Amino acid sequence: MIKHIFFDLDHTIWDFDRNAHETLLELYEAYKLKELGINSAEQFISTYTVNNHQLWAQYHVGKISKQALREERFRKTFIDLGLSPELVPENFEKDYVSIGPTKTNLFESAEKVLSYLQQKYPLHIISNGFKEAVLTKMKVSNLNPYFKNVVISEDVGVNKPDQAIFEYALNLAQASKHESIMIGDSLEADIYGAQNFGMKAIFFNPLKATKPSDVAQQIHHLEELLDHF
Repeated sequence: MIKHIFFDLDHTIWDFDRNAHETLLELYEAYKLKELGINSAEQFISTYTVNNHQLWAQYHVGKISKQALREERFRKTFIDLGLSPELVPENFEKDYVSIGPTKTNLFESAEKVLSYLQQKYPLHIISNGFKEAVLTKMKVSNLNPYFKNVVISEDVGVNKPDQAIFEYALNLAQASKHESIMIGDSLEADIYGAQNFGMKAIFFNPLKATKPSDVAQQIHHLEELLDHF
């Protein structure tokens, strides 16, 4: 029987791509990137999104550092668009990191689902996001009241899928792995991380990617959780 529910934050509750899109549109205009040779804001954003997802996948498993991720994502985007990385405006990354977390777009029905689940279970966050960004997102999006604990990888010293972060989160919640479940969008970090630790997991798959055979459960919309619990 499930007694505790653990959620990922970015790409699961907080709509990272939508919030990033809004932020990058603002910065594209503010920094006049068209004058630098980037003629399409949408091309810039889509190229950045691919690079950012790839770099985060490497960060999850410890292949790159936080600093490397931040230094590389816009540098690589400029290169992919045929521009010198030296053209990246000096404060572009700093402004992106400052503005992005203040955006408040959540996945559809997130608050409805969290409100329902909160009445039945203690809810917790386990995030690989950068600490200052996670704390801002939780505050400005009014998510803190739903969650008993917010576990951030920078505080623990390891990222999902390392089993140590799941152990830490369960100890903090005073929960056992057999009565807990993880919900997240990352197969590597959230789903396989939890499953290898011995926890059940639900793959949040809004883009309807092919579900691997060794993933037991998936949802395409958060409202489906109302039927699971």
